[in-house]
Amino acid sequence: MKRVTQLLLAGFLLGMAGLVQAVQPLVDVEWVKANIGKPGIVFLDVRGRLGGKSKSDYLRAHIPGAVYTDYLKDGWRIKDGNGTIGMLPPVAKLEKLIGGLGIGNDDHVVIIPNGGRALDMGTATRIYWTFKVLGHDKVSILDGGMLAYTGAVDKKTGKPLNPLEKGMVKPVAKVFRGNLRKEMIATKDDVRKALDSGMPLVDNRPNNQYLGVNRHPKAKRNGTIPGALNLPENWLTRNGGGQFRPKPELEKLFAAAGVPASGDQITFCNTGHWASLGWFAASEIMGNKRVRMYDGSMVEWSADSALPMEQKVKF
Repeated sequence: MKRVTQLLLAGFLLGMAGLVQAVQPLVDVEWVKANIGKPGIVFLDVRGRLGGKSKSDYLRAHIPGAVYTDYLKDGWRIKDGNGTIGMLPPVAKLEKLIGGLGIGNDDHVVIIPNGGRALDMGTATRIYWTFKVLGHDKVSILDGGMLAYTGAVDKKTGKPLNPLEKGMVKPVAKVFRGNLRKEMIATKDDVRKALDSGMPLVDNRPNNQYLGVNRHPKAKRNGTIPGALNLPENWLTRNGGGQFRPKPELEKLFAAAGVPASGDQITFCNTGHWASLGWFAASEIMGNKRVRMYDGSMVEWSADSALPMEQKVKF
């Protein structure tokens, strides 16, 4: 009897370990195909263009059962009381948004971006980060996005080989409860302290903005936080596209940028979009769980004239 109990316990633990291992930061097209229609898995299509294009791509063709959300309009980011854009909304608002998409705390969310460039993947990583901040660990991103999913076509007909459906999927609302992980979020005061202590600050903006040649339309000053290291967002995906670089390649790129592969650090950009790519690469692929993201980023930092800036190229 004791032996049977031990075997049952071992089987249970192995099953639980397999369950944990099943929720990986990145999944591929084959994984998606194998899990279409399975209960407890929600495919979240986030393909709305940052340039303002609507959900027309989703309505024409999406992964069967996938629900749609508009990254820019649905409330994933807000303007705070000081006018800083791209900030994390209150937990209650995110709970309502996520629950309204038919997502509960037991669901595994698989985020489906467009996948054409690193900027698209930033939409996925910012929403992924939001779920993690809310204490929801059952979340993944389709590596390569929808372009990888629709890339396989019949050579004779040119039609996609992977299943698709048209129209709008109307989810049944569920209850979602967030458990805020404040330790994952860096504030302006945290960045100021990091600057004083020498903690690495990682600027994930393009090099021209890091140098101070150009700036975001909402930023008040050119340049970066003094001493920040530049690891541009489009280094983190292959050729700046929709597939993330594997850990060995990222390790070389982090080293080239002078960014430590482990230890306390804070990523930032302009509004916490590109910085989420840097956070994802460091935390979820490299495995550094001591990295935080500053969602206020340069739009908030540059607006405070008392805070220092470093402009490497001045006109």
